[in-house]
Amino acid sequence: MQALECNVLRDGEWNIMDSKNLVPGDIVEVQIGDKTPADLRVAEMKSVSLQIEEASLTGESKPVNKQHEIIQSTSNLLQDRKNMLFSSTIVTYGKAIGIVCSTGMDTAIGSIQKEVMAASEEEEDTPLKKKLDQFGETLSIMIGAICFLVWAMNYSNFSDPIHGGVVRGCIYYFKIAIALAVAAIPEGLPAVITTCLALGTRTMAQNHAIVRTLPSVQTLGCTTTICSDKTGTLTKNEMSSVKFFYSGEKFDDFVDIDVEDTTYNPQGKVDISDKKKQAHKDLLLALATVSTVNNHADIKFSSGNFEKYGAPTEAALKVLSEKIGALYNNFDGYDKNPTPFSDSLNIEKLGTLEFDSKRKMMATVVSGFSEDHKISLLQKGATERIIDRCATLRLGNGEIVDLTKKHKEILKKHYNEIASQGLRCIGIAAIYNGGELSTINKNNKNTLLSSFDMYDTYESGGTFLGGAAIKDPLREQVPPSIQQCKEAGIRVIMITGDNKNTAEAIAREAGILVEGQTSEGNCYTGAEFEELNEEDKIAVLKGDKGKVFARVEPRHKRELVKLLTKQGEVCAMTGDGVNDAPALKQAAIGVAMGITGTEVAKEASDMILTDDNFATIVKAVEQGRSIYSNMQAFIRYLISSNIGEVASIFMTATLGIPEGFTSVQLLWINLVTDGPPATALGFNPPDKDIMKKPPRDPDESLLSNWVLFRYMVIGIYVGAACVGIFIYWYCYDDFGDGHTLVTLDQLRNWSECPDWKDFHPVGPHGQTFEDPCTYFTIGKVKASTLSLSCLVMLEMFNAFNALSEDGSLVQMPPWINPWLILAIGGSIAIHVLIIYIPFFADIFGTASMTGYDWIITLAFSAPVILIDEILKVFARIKNNIELQKRLKQD
Repeated sequence: MQALECNVLRDGEWNIMDSKNLVPGDIVEVQIGDKTPADLRVAEMKSVSLQIEEASLTGESKPVNKQHEIIQSTSNLLQDRKNMLFSSTIVTYGKAIGIVCSTGMDTAIGSIQKEVMAASEEEEDTPLKKKLDQFGETLSIMIGAICFLVWAMNYSNFSDPIHGGVVRGCIYYFKIAIALAVAAIPEGLPAVITTCLALGTRTMAQNHAIVRTLPSVQTLGCTTTICSDKTGTLTKNEMSSVKFFYSGEKFDDFVDIDVEDTTYNPQGKVDISDKKKQAHKDLLLALATVSTVNNHADIKFSSGNFEKYGAPTEAALKVLSEKIGALYNNFDGYDKNPTPFSDSLNIEKLGTLEFDSKRKMMATVVSGFSEDHKISLLQKGATERIIDRCATLRLGNGEIVDLTKKHKEILKKHYNEIASQGLRCIGIAAIYNGGELSTINKNNKNTLLSSFDMYDTYESGGTFLGGAAIKDPLREQVPPSIQQCKEAGIRVIMITGDNKNTAEAIAREAGILVEGQTSEGNCYTGAEFEELNEEDKIAVLKGDKGKVFARVEPRHKRELVKLLTKQGEVCAMTGDGVNDAPALKQAAIGVAMGITGTEVAKEASDMILTDDNFATIVKAVEQGRSIYSNMQAFIRYLISSNIGEVASIFMTATLGIPEGFTSVQLLWINLVTDGPPATALGFNPPDKDIMKKPPRDPDESLLSNWVLFRYMVIGIYVGAACVGIFIYWYCYDDFGDGHTLVTLDQLRNWSECPDWKDFHPVGPHGQTFEDPCTYFTIGKVKASTLSLSCLVMLEMFNAFNALSEDGSLVQMPPWINPWLILAIGGSIAIHVLIIYIPFFADIFGTASMTGYDWIITLAFSAPVILIDEILKVFARIKNNIELQKRLKQD
């Protein structure tokens, strides 16, 4: 970002040299368009004014005026060092000579790089990574304990005759324990999580949010605080004149006229009555004329949009003049000529007294403005400065009255009230006879205008016409987005480099500060916050109300993020400048602006907004919550299924009946059959109430106690259904295939089969057994197939249950996610494949099923939907109570 070359005075000669060779004490010249090569102390001004673009460093939304005089201030803020030029900032107007004070990492921008490096060292694992690690460790311990318990519980059965010896019995039950482990471990979880995050990032990119790191996607879901910049994020970063003001029939007859906010579109409504429009015509046209003539900006129509060329403030005045001019003219064809009023004026510019930070005004010498005078001086600037310089006031009725000191104070008070609304007031005046410049001509123009010390004299004695109120309009989507944040339990804090009054006014308009929140305790400048002790800073940041921090520096932003993080907040920080990089790196989610953002800010961020819009952050938070919800959905789906498999095997071992599944079947279900529905759950749309729930606690477990309870209930039912259909076939299914029925007691003690007398069972369709006891091993293929099919259908129904954590299938029907329906259809098709194709049936140990078998399977599996719907009712009641409590607090 540093300038590659610069103009340096060495050995009495000016030479162009590499900026990296600069040392403190070098004398450097900079001019318009240059990038400052190092931190410089302004030594000499070579132009009327010097303006520097510092937005990327300080967040200042407009160019900063610099000076060479000593500043009598103890402030350490970069914004207050008006006689310093900082490395990498750009000269937008003027020319000056400066002395190098700092280079490299010792510059202001170098200190920011140091902070970025320090912040990167303090980065922690994302909540998802922590939870997955914790979940994996807990799951491993639980699975190990359950497997050992199942194996140990059957210790007395090791010596059963059916096993052919203690060692074989030990190995047999060890295989069951291994099958249990296979059933319990969600093998597809890592792949499905990665897929879900990747799908989420694609959706977010379509909504103008580009995610740079996959894990940060779900971190958005637990965001509790959004620290947002003002300019360009909450506002449009497009200056617009929304009001103009003047005095009507007497000096304190204030007339404030609202103007439709159309940014740079010159077509817009001016809210003025016909009576005033006609009565005050001359004054209104004078205001419009001064606004457009004493102006360097222009408006062009390009690619379907009206665009500014020049300073935003001057462009806003140019647009205002066109709207006033249109009150008295029938202009059309704005797409061909956006400034017809300006072009219709027959006024010649003779010279300009450029704006500087001392005078805080600009003036243009013209001819043709006044019918009575050849030369006039048109002025605009800070309203108070303009009023102080004026001797008279022009009223709406055309009368010109003297301005006394008392009159001026009354005028200033009124205009300060307008400014307190977050508007930037520009005063407009004219010296009709040109004053001290009435004799200006081509021959003496340069001499007169180069006498900078005379500018105060030239600009005194004018007639005050009125003024314009300009604002950077709030984005239309911001207020509803702020309200959405409140409903979602997310606090919004505004952090900006602009002044305190403007920041507070915008915060109130946006809804960040609400009725009852006073400036005291809720609005601070960076310097005011810095003066507080640690305890007071923490106290300021506590609570769930919005806050405003104005005139902040990079170190303030990073400190705010650190303090919020210490309090357990999950911060999303927005930024666009180099100065924002440390805070972006420090925050849990760093959000860089894609349009106005610097490459440094983008590099330090986790997410980039391609439209620089606050509403996009809220959408991203919603998407983050949705992604996490989808991850929880397939984790719930996999875990409930796995709990069901574990419960089935556990119940089988506890009851002493033959095992219903083989290890191969369980592996097939976990890796193949479960995979498509689990992945398809990543396409779930957000729950309707997802932004009415509080932020997720980053320290909470991946599955809450309530969710774990719910899926323990579901899992136990899954296990019971799988075991139940197995028992049903052996003991009660006397329809169809003619197999021998046994009692439940016989089934539970099947290992004692060799001691049974007169036991000659027949399998399905007349199948006979050399060894009657093999009826419970080889002969269990049909029962095992029913149990396996029941498990598959239960898991498919469970996938529908997982569409929403708490939403009913009536509210979120299956067809809202067509991918899930397709995936479930594919999984059932795969299952049918291993049942009806002999080659696969031999491998997986399955048998063909009749229509009656499928009816039994559905009868055992379908109730899982009803059970989960009942549990969801209780969950919705609980969530609604929490939402009402939170809204009452707000």
